[in-house]
Amino acid sequence: MDFFTILAQTTQTASQTAESTVAPIDVIWGHVTSLNLLEALMFVSFGSVCLFYGWRIFKILVIISFALLGLFLGVTASDLIGGGHQILAGLIGLGLLAAISIPLMRWAVSILGAVAGGILTSGIWYACGLTDKYIWAGALMGVIAGGMISFIIFKIAVMLFSSLGGSGLMVTGLLALLYLWPKTQGQVQTLVFDNKWFLPAALMVSTAAGIFLQNKFIKGHKNWNI
Repeated sequence: MDFFTILAQTTQTASQTAESTVAPIDVIWGHVTSLNLLEALMFVSFGSVCLFYGWRIFKILVIISFALLGLFLGVTASDLIGGGHQILAGLIGLGLLAAISIPLMRWAVSILGAVAGGILTSGIWYACGLTDKYIWAGALMGVIAGGMISFIIFKIAVMLFSSLGGSGLMVTGLLALLYLWPKTQGQVQTLVFDNKWFLPAALMVSTAAGIFLQNKFIKGHKNWNI
């Protein structure tokens, strides 16, 4: 039960912080600095699997993603209604969305592809130094483009969301490893906070590499399908 308590508290904290900042760099950096050596290595390891072989395990990734979304929605609903049943509401939301995503797998993948497109374009908006207040406009363009592509070509949706998720885990783990090394601790923090292009560039380059390699792997498996 402690595991779900931590998840619920983290979700609530992230939700509250997001209300006070458009581009939550402090939240991202807080997660990076909170990882120990073993956790950082796990992030890099699991991220590399998602990045290069997400097309093999995409169903599990979809279920996990929607389960976490259900947890977030359950905790949020509990906060709005009141009553102090965050853990129960989170578990109900987790189980409900995880179960729904299984029969609606193609729709779930397309939704995740659209979300991935929104994250990438909002990252470009932030990297270009455009007004943070309107970053939602950049995200909306990516959601529309990513959603259209995902509904037309299913394989692109799989490669897009799994590569983005894997690159996010890998970048977080690698930054944590560099932060744990005293010689690079200051340089990493400077890169993250003083260079807006750094995090989006790291995410997009690794995502592009994952899509390129996954496309090659999928071509070698002609019978691959949902």
